[in-house]
This record gives sequence, structure tokens and C-alpha cells, in this order.
Amino acid sequence: MTLTGHQQHQSQHAPELRAAARHLGRRRFLTVTGAAAALAFATNLPTAGVAGAAELDAAKITENPFTLGVASGDPLPTSVLLWTRLAPTPYQADSGLPQERVTVYWELASDERFRRIVRRGTAAAHPEFQHSVHVEVGYLDPGRVFYYRFRVGSWVSETGRTRTAPSSRSRVDDLTLAAVSCQAYHDGYFTAYGHLAEEDVDLVFHVGDYLYEYAVNSVGGARNYTDRVLPDVFNRETITLEDYRLRYALYKTDPDLRAVHAAHPFVVTWDDHETENNYADDIPENDVPPEEFLLRRAAAYRAYWENLPLRRPQRPEGPDMRLYRRLLWGRLAQFDILDTRQYRTDQANGDGWKTPTPESEAESQTLPGLAQERWLTDGWKQSNALWNVVPQQVVFARRNHATAGNTTLSMDSWDGYPASRERLLAGAEAAGVENLMVLTGDVHVSYGFDIKRDFADQGSRTMGTEIVTTSITSGRDGAARPANWAGYLAANPHMKHYNGHRGYVTVGLGRDSARVDFRTVPAVTTPGAAITTAASFVTEVGEQGLKPV
Repeated sequence: MTLTGHQQHQSQHAPELRAAARHLGRRRFLTVTGAAAALAFATNLPTAGVAGAAELDAAKITENPFTLGVASGDPLPTSVLLWTRLAPTPYQADSGLPQERVTVYWELASDERFRRIVRRGTAAAHPEFQHSVHVEVGYLDPGRVFYYRFRVGSWVSETGRTRTAPSSRSRVDDLTLAAVSCQAYHDGYFTAYGHLAEEDVDLVFHVGDYLYEYAVNSVGGARNYTDRVLPDVFNRETITLEDYRLRYALYKTDPDLRAVHAAHPFVVTWDDHETENNYADDIPENDVPPEEFLLRRAAAYRAYWENLPLRRPQRPEGPDMRLYRRLLWGRLAQFDILDTRQYRTDQANGDGWKTPTPESEAESQTLPGLAQERWLTDGWKQSNALWNVVPQQVVFARRNHATAGNTTLSMDSWDGYPASRERLLAGAEAAGVENLMVLTGDVHVSYGFDIKRDFADQGSRTMGTEIVTTSITSGRDGAARPANWAGYLAANPHMKHYNGHRGYVTVGLGRDSARVDFRTVPAVTTPGAAITTAASFVTEVGEQGLKPV
């Protein structure tokens, strides 16, 4: 991988991580069964909340503790997951709370005014988890909308709206989802989220780059604040657990992000920037040893868990976190959520855009890891769903980028791992998957692809579609037609759509077809931009391929 001067310098900011890594030693760190526990000890990351911690008298909380909003996620037929994190002063390392546990009351109702309470209870917000709360509410009716809120002392949170999934055996006629990605705070306002909060969608898939590790200056970068000054704690790259926690606090105080989380349940997976740009498994972008990088990865994964609506099976252990998982929406859709960062082999050819080589095309190259590949293909064999949808991170379809007579491909995407992609396409074919849809982010533009059985043969079978959502802000304003627009479309006949503005995508899955709407805003460096539909397509059940509406 190419090493910039900034990246060479950044490891100098983590002496405490290097000291911890030296104590562990690489051989012991990577091979001993208790490595996760040792790592947790080295980075002060307990595996569970300490029940013996003193309890804080909630009457002593004199400022609103719900500054980071509420959220829900991973809806199941009889269960919802509710989240909040207490932070009276979110831009302080301790969030304005002592190292004591706090009792949080929660309510779930079938109406917005909470006249019909369905469930209520309490949860402990532990200081070891930065006073975050993950409440799994069970024994609910399938396919229902619910409203929820939290209370601490006299403080009551805003109201969130969530839902249970339909029964796994039920025939469901339709589902509307949104896909989002890449929300660099320093690149602009989260205006698109304000619009998405008003959309009628059943759930939102966040396919990566919820957070960026890069420094945010006192004016918020491209936001260019004139009404506030951000503290210096954000004007550095995230390395330590405290850094990551503070950065989530900055993002989650954004009113548009709070609004969209309160409006819709989220299903999340990460890409690279939640930890560090373009990392691969235990191999960082820079040249620090793997044991040092894994300390950073553990901190990043811990903060990710604390700040997002995830269930107990996703809680990390040291530098490991099982994020890939499967959700069903009746017999209409099966969602196989992937993690293409934690288990991948290193990018071939030094990363970047390169001409394919035997190294990039080797059978040993895998993007999700061999175990996750098998999990996905085995899941397809067992699927009874009409639509098999794969929310994941990087572009799956081939992207030919012709320059100087050579075809260069992105080594960080599936083009850099063609053997891995071929194993999945063969697995989908063997399983009889007829309506495949891949949801992607990462590239800060929107694409619509036909997924060809053989991308070198445009006459081969179209197995499904790939819907690539543009960024919420990353890349700043962008353009409807980037400079390479015409050349890109000409070089890739299976690319049916390309737009460079910011926004999100909505997908309506039905029993006969799916409708895709690419929703964009003209600017994010100034607030308040209007939302428009840049393009719309349909793909039909049993006859895959994007057709303009």
C-alpha cells in the first residue's frame, strides 16, 4: 500500500498502544487463546459491564443526557433492539458522567403518545460501555410498528419509531428499504438524512463508513461553521478508544443524523474508515506492526458497538467482532449482511487502481474470508426468499477503467479479488438464486449495475443487480456527471447508471419487480438543499436487469 507522509507520522501519536503491544509480544499476541482477554486488559476494555460499580443518583444529572439521540436496529419478527447513550456533555471524554452505572427506564408503545404501552423496563448504563444501552425487547407481534423512549431521572428522550419484521413464514407483498454510506462530517452537512427521515421506508441499511478517522477542525471542515467552534479534541486522527468515542459523539449530535435514527430502524455494517482507511484484516494502511494495529482495531470496534444499535451477538471481544449476520423479511427477502474488512487477504499490487496480475487473480485471494464465503453460499442454499439481498461494502461488479490502452481495476474492491467473486457467483448459480441484489457503498457516487455471470462476456446471464448508493457527504458536493462519466459508461456496458451527487437510494421490493430510486441533493457544503430523484429503474422477478422507468 502507498504510504503518505501523514500516515508515516500518525503512528507517533500512539505511544501507549506501542507500549502495550511490546508487552504482549507478537507471537504470544497472535497465537495464545487468551489474546482477546490480554488485549482487553492492555487497552482497558472489559468484556462486560461491572455490576458492582456504584449507582449514580439520577437526580444529580442536571443536563440533558440524551444529546446523542435514540436508535433501533436489526428488527426480528418478535423482537426489536433499542439504543441510546447517555452524554450530558458529549464533547468531553467522560461525557459529563462519573464512573458509575445509571439506571435507564425504557418504554415501548403501539402509539406515538404512549397511551398503549406494550413493554417497559429498566437497563443499566455502565461506564465501561460509555453509558450506552442496548435493550433487546422480545415477545412482540410480528410486522408491527412501535414507538419507544428512554427516561433518566426527570429527563425524557425524544421518541423513536421502529418495527418488527414479518413472520419468517409469512407471504409479504412489499418492502421499502434505503441504503446509505460514507458520512464524512468534515465534508458537509447530513442534509440527505433529514430528507430520508421523512421518507416512508421500512428499514435503512448503512453499508459502511459511518465514521471517518480523519481530523475535524474547529469550523467543521467544509461545514465552515460561523456559529460555533469545535474543540481541539476532534482536530486529530482517531487512534485511541477515547478518540473514537469522542468522534461518534460529534457525529451523533448532528440533528439530521439523530432524526433519521429516530425515524427508522437501521441495519449496519462497517467498511474501513470506522477504523482506518483501506485496512485488511490485521494489516494496516501504514507500516505499524499487526499487534499495534490490532490494539487500534479493538478500540475502534469497541466504540462502534457502543454507539450503534447492535444486538448481543455482535458485541466485540478484543479485536474481533462478528458483524456478518442474516435477517429475513417474511418469504419476500433474505438479507445477508457482509463484513469485507475484518477477514480479507491483503490487497494485491500495493492497493489502488492497477492492472490485474497473477497475485490479484490468485485463488487464495478472498474479500470476505473463506469462512464467510461458505456462510453466504450455504445460506443461499437454504433460502426460501424471493429476493436474496446482500448489503456489503465495496463494488462487486467489474469496473473497467481504460487508461493508456490498459485496463486498470480497483484492488480494494471485488475486482481485486476476482476468484472470491467467482466463488460467490458460482455458489449463487448452484443454489438457484434467481433474484440477487447487492447493496454497496464506499465510492461516493451512485451506480446501477447488471451482475453478469461472466463480466468478460456481456452476453452471459444477468444474475442480478448491484445498487451502489452514493455518499451522504464524502467527496463534498460532487457533480451529476463527473468528468469520466461518458468514458466509464462506454467501458462498462453492464453499468446502467452513474451519478456523482450526494444522497441515498431507496429500493421497493415487490413480488413482481423491484423499483430503485437514486435520491440526490445538489450540495452538502451548504445546508438546506432540496432532494430530487436523479434516476429510477426497475428489475423484474425472473428477468433480472435494470431498466429505466
